Amino acid sequence: MSTAVSPLAPTDVPDMPQIDGVRLATAAAGIRYKNRTDVLLALFDKGTTVAGVFTKSKCPSAAVDWCRARLKGGEARALVVNSGNANAFTGKTGKQATTLTASIAAKATGSTPAKIFLASTGVIGEPLDATKFNGVLDDLAKAAEPHGWMNAATAIMTTDTFPKVATATVKLGKARVTINGMAKGAGMIAPDMATMLSFIFTDAPISAGALQSLLKTGVEDTFNAVTIDGDTSTSDTLLAFATGAAAAHGAPKITRASDPRLKAFTKAFNGILADLAEQVARDGEGARKLVEVVVEGATSKTSARKIAMSIANSPLVKTAIAGEDANWGRVVMAVGKAGEPANRDKLSIAFNGIRVATKGARDPSYDEKEVSALMKQPKIQIKVGLGLGKGRDRVLTCDLTKEYVAINGDYRS
Repeated sequence: MSTAVSPLAPTDVPDMPQIDGVRLATAAAGIRYKNRTDVLLALFDKGTTVAGVFTKSKCPSAAVDWCRARLKGGEARALVVNSGNANAFTGKTGKQATTLTASIAAKATGSTPAKIFLASTGVIGEPLDATKFNGVLDDLAKAAEPHGWMNAATAIMTTDTFPKVATATVKLGKARVTINGMAKGAGMIAPDMATMLSFIFTDAPISAGALQSLLKTGVEDTFNAVTIDGDTSTSDTLLAFATGAAAAHGAPKITRASDPRLKAFTKAFNGILADLAEQVARDGEGARKLVEVVVEGATSKTSARKIAMSIANSPLVKTAIAGEDANWGRVVMAVGKAGEPANRDKLSIAFNGIRVATKGARDPSYDEKEVSALMKQPKIQIKVGLGLGKGRDRVLTCDLTKEYVAINGDYRS
C-alpha cells in the first residue's frame, strides 16, 4: 500500500452503522507481507441472499470461478477476502486453494462450502497458500462483531491509499433499512460488469433474483463507467448481501426488482455504487486530478460511452491533464480513433465549462490564461459535443502521473 494518501481522498468519511445479520473481523495472516492486515471474514445470519457481478476477463481468478459457480444457490453464510495475492493464473493449485479456503471457512463458521464466498486481490501468478487460513478463520469467527467496517475496508486494500466506504439509510415500506458498501481499487481498473473488489451489505429482505437484477443494472452507470488505466482486472468482483433482518421491523419481502416499494431503496443502492466508484477514481494510482468526461450529441448512449472511454483511457489526454494543459487536440484525437460516428466540423470541446473548440476549430473567444487557471483545479470536466443526436454518457477517470509508473514498476518487489 502507498503511504501518502491521495490528495483527492474524501474529506468526510461516514460513520458506518451496523447491519443486523452481519458481523466482521480482520487479521494478519501473512499472505504476502508480514504484520499487515490482509484477511477479512464477514459472517451472515441464515437466510442471507447474495448476488454478484464479475470480470469479463477471459483469464479470471480462481475466486471468481468459485463465486460464479455458487451464486445459483442464492444464499451466503460467509465471505472471505484476502489481499496480497490474487490467486489468478495459478492453475490447479489455485482451484485447490479456493476449495481449501472454503472448507476451512465452513468449518469455522458452522456452514457448508457452497455458502462461502471468496475474493482475492494482489499479485497475479503466485500460488496462494491457503493453509495460512488454518486457525486464523477460527479466531476471526469467534471475534466477529457488528462494527469494524473501517478495519474491514482497510484489510482488502493493496495499492489503495485510503479505505473506501459508503452508507445510506432509507425506508422500505414503513421500516428503515441500511445499506453499507466498501470497495478497493486503485489500478488495473477498467471494470466490466464489476469493479476490483466491492461488497454491499443490507438488512433489507430482498430475494437473490431481485438483488441480482438491481446489481446488474446498477453497475452500468457507476462501476462500469470508471477507468483508471484501461486494464480490466482478472479478479473484478462485486457482491451484494441482503440479510433480511429488517423484516422483523416490518420491512416487506421483495421478490422483484421492479416492485414499486423498492424505488427509494434502488435510488440509495445506486447511490452507494456511484459513491464507491468515484472513490476508486479518486484513488487512481498516482492521481492528482479527478476527471469527468461527458459526451453529448452522440448517435446513441452506447456510442457516447465508447467515445468517452476512448478519451478517458488515452495516455495523451491523461498526461495533458496531469500537466494542467487544456490540450483539446488530444481530445479530438481520442474522439476520432473511437470508431464511432463523429463529424469533425460539428465537434465542440469544453474544459471545466469553458469552450475551447467549436465547429471543428478553436473557439474565437479562447483565452489560454483563463483556461490554464481552471486546469489547476483538482476536478476537471471535459465535455464533448458531437452534434449528431441525443446520445449522452459520462465516465470518470484520473490523470496519469509519474507516480503511476513508479507504483506499477515496483509492484511485485
